Parts: sequence; structure tokens; C-alpha cells
Amino acid sequence: MKRINIIKSILYTSTIVLGVSCTNLDEEVLDGVVLKETGGTVNTASLLKTANEGLRGFQDQDKMFALDEMSTDALVGPTRGGDWDDAAKWRQLHNHTWAPDNIEIRNAWNSLLSQVYNCNLVIENGTAGQIIEARFLRAFYYYNVIDLFGQVPYREAGSAVESDPKVWTRQEATAFVISELEAIIGNLPARIINDASLVNKDAAHFLLAKLYLNKGVFNAVDPAGPYTFDAADMTKVVTNVDAINSSLATDYWDNFKPTNNTSPEIIFSSKNVRGTSGGGIQSRWRMGMHYQQTPDGWNGFATVAEYYNRFNPNDRRIKNSDQYIINAFGNNVGFQVGQMKNGKNRDAEGKDKDANGVAYTNLPAGTINLKDRKGNLLIFTPALKLVISDAKAIESAGIRSQKYIPDEADLGAPENDYVLMRYSDALLMKAEAILRGGSGINDPVKLAQLVTRTNVAGTVPTTLAAIYTERGKELWFEGWRRNDMVRFGKYLEARELKTYVSANKYILFPIPADALFNANIKQNPGY
Repeated sequence: MKRINIIKSILYTSTIVLGVSCTNLDEEVLDGVVLKETGGTVNTASLLKTANEGLRGFQDQDKMFALDEMSTDALVGPTRGGDWDDAAKWRQLHNHTWAPDNIEIRNAWNSLLSQVYNCNLVIENGTAGQIIEARFLRAFYYYNVIDLFGQVPYREAGSAVESDPKVWTRQEATAFVISELEAIIGNLPARIINDASLVNKDAAHFLLAKLYLNKGVFNAVDPAGPYTFDAADMTKVVTNVDAINSSLATDYWDNFKPTNNTSPEIIFSSKNVRGTSGGGIQSRWRMGMHYQQTPDGWNGFATVAEYYNRFNPNDRRIKNSDQYIINAFGNNVGFQVGQMKNGKNRDAEGKDKDANGVAYTNLPAGTINLKDRKGNLLIFTPALKLVISDAKAIESAGIRSQKYIPDEADLGAPENDYVLMRYSDALLMKAEAILRGGSGINDPVKLAQLVTRTNVAGTVPTTLAAIYTERGKELWFEGWRRNDMVRFGKYLEARELKTYVSANKYILFPIPADALFNANIKQNPGY
């Protein structure tokens, strides 16, 4: 019996998805999957679970997150002495100098399309309820392929796995995903209170709004523009946002705390269970944190000062200094700059035990100035270079970030669910769509709440420029920055650490080299 291992390795899976010829398909089945066409059965429940768990790929600091944020004006991964170079892959992303061999580009492609493959198996073999759920998940994964890569490989139902997938153009793929969502949305369940990780009707409306908002980009003859936004498409954005049954959380940080599943604002998420999953989300507090801090970090990524300086210093979205956070971690959650303090029961060197191995219990958190590993005061500075050679700056250069409130109970496998869609994003999409010609009326109360909960005096954004600025503040490090910069024509522009205008080809990422074994796929222009 011919058997196909779906998840033995990402590279092997991608060769199936992308149609790379494979002469030996008699692989050991590690997940119990045997194709029907070979006389066996398909464990669709297992595949659907895998497709849902695939959403955790967005939690990691690499793959889709790196492409969506590192390639923008917000996030940078500098080389720190001999650390964090990784064959220059992070600097390539920020500087727009990547090539088809950048491993994060390949991994993002493989990650997205391997889950499309799992969804396809469920769609061809599952129950009615499973099929509806899989069609939504496939649409979400396809959306990201459209956004990042343009062209999209696909398989017609019943096609042999040995055959090369066909390929949609960006326009064809966009039309397909819209038609899929509109076909299934009536059969999707309402969002369940306290668990937005389950596929739901509101999530479909959100994704449709996102597709219609970007349709002018996705349908453009030249991916780099100019873009034309059709008024009818913008009205579709408004209609879909109005159909979402949601509200804003009173506190911005309710969306990112360990119990964030209770936030009414989260429309769709990737579920984590303390102690058993969620390892990737720890990157949101470890990727830039210093080794001596609480939680201890990896001393890597940083925020570009130019981006940080757009915020009011008192904006609660970048500085949650609630006392319980200071008591537990020593420093605010959000962006961190300046002198870092000790965390709970830690001394200036970040140690939690004295020389005799006795645990500290009488060190007030947030009161003792932390030091780096060489004994210098640990002061995070805005000044930043892509290659840092100064011994002191290696550990201190760059503003650091924590988008999620660390889970004290388990810092490595926390309870925080990962937010994929938020109602604040939907409200800003609607406001933008109306300014681009869509028919509809904004909700002044909700938009006012969006502004007032920032804890700074502000006004509701009423221009496209103001919407763009507000999206950068509201949605920092949530995976939308590249998408926004492209749509507003800002992505290729010069900025603080990339002092030149990028070539038009960088508006899309290249197709990874191993995918080009499929004769139906052509490399994106310019690569």
C-alpha cells in the first residue's frame, strides 16, 4: 500500500505540496495518515488538529513573523559581535537584500503550504463540519501566501500527489479565497465567549475585510503599484466589519495577558495551554530581553528608534507599568529603554541565589539597577547599528520589546493565546475603507474608546495618513506592519537603518529554489 508521511519533515512535506518529483513515497506513517486513493483511510480529525496547531507557526520569532515585521521599519535583528548573525538572514530581511536562499523565506513558504495540504486532505475526506473548518483554515493560510509571495500553487480535488500542482496568479488566488469564504460563512458557528481559537463567523468576516481592503494591491498589474482601490470593494470591507459581533477590551493589555482568552476583542487566536504548548509565544518576551532580566532573554531583536519615537512616551500601548508587573519582572511590559531593574528576588547581576546557593527572598523587584555580564549598568539605548562590534553596546544597544505579558506560572510554555485577529484592527480597516471611497458610517464611540484607552490625549484618526500612523501604534508586532506599509506605498521607502529606496522586486518575496522544480511555478520578477 502506498503511504505518505504528512509531517515527517517540513522539507519532505513541501515537496509533496509543491510538486517536486519524489521517487520513493513508501514512507513510514508517523501520524496515522493513509490516503483513500490507495485503499486506506484518512484520519481527518488528526489532520484538522494539525492544521489548527499549524497556526502556532505565527507565534515564533522566525518564518511569517520575521517576514511581516523584520522587513519593515519596526523590527531589526542586528548582529551582536559573534552572535545573532545567522548567515546575515535577519539583516537581509531588514535591509531588503534577501535572495531565494534566505532560510526564513523558505520556511515560511513550507509552513504555510504544508498546512494547506493538510486542509486539502480534510476537505476531500472529512465530515461536513470538518470540511467547513478546513476550508476556513485553508483560506487563512492561502491569504498569507498571496500576501507574501503573490502566486499560489494549488491542487484540484482528486489529483494525484505525484503530479505538479497548478498555479494561480495573485488575482486568481484572491478571487478564489474570497469566493471560498463567502460560500462557507453562513455555515460557520458564532464566536464562542472566552475561546476565539475556534474557527468562527467573525473570523471569516475579518478575513474577508482584509482581502477586500488589499484587493487593489493583490490585483495590481505591477505588485509594487500603483494601486487602485475600488469603491465597491471598500464597501465590502465596511459590510464585513459591521457584521462582526465584537467589542473593544477596556484595557489594551487585556489582549495580551496570560488569560487573554477572556478579552472580547480577540476575534481569532492560536490557543495555548500552560505547560503543554505555546513554546513559540515566549519569543515575544525573550527575543530582545537581556540574559539578566526577568524573564531572562536572548538579547537579540530590537525596535528601531524611528518607529518607537512616533509614540507618546506615556502611551499605555508601549508602557504597561502596573505594579503587579513591576513586582514580578522589575520593568514595564511593552517597549523597554533606559536603565533596567531587577526582577522578583533577583540581584543586580540577575542572580536569584547568593554565593551559598540560598534563594533571595528580600530583594524588592524593580529597585536594583541591573548590570550586564561584564558588570556595566544595563542601560538599553535607542542608538542601533545593523552590525554591533562595541563590547558594551553588544548587550545594551537597541530598544527592547515585550508584546505579551509573561506568564509567571510558566515562562516557557505559557497560557497566553496568540492573537491573529483583533477588533481594533477591524475598526481601523473600516475607517480606512470609508476614506478610500467605501459607503458606511464609522462608530464614533468605539473609535473614541480606541483612542482614549491609550492613556494619552488624542483624536480619532480622520485621514489616511492618520490611519496609517494609528495602525503602526495599535498593532505593533502583530504581523500586519508589512501588509500596511505595502498598501500605503511606504514599504520600499528609505528609513533609519535602510537609507535607500528598495527595488520594486522586494515588494514580494522570492519563490524558494526547491519549489521551482514544479514546472508550473515561475520565479517572481527580479530574482
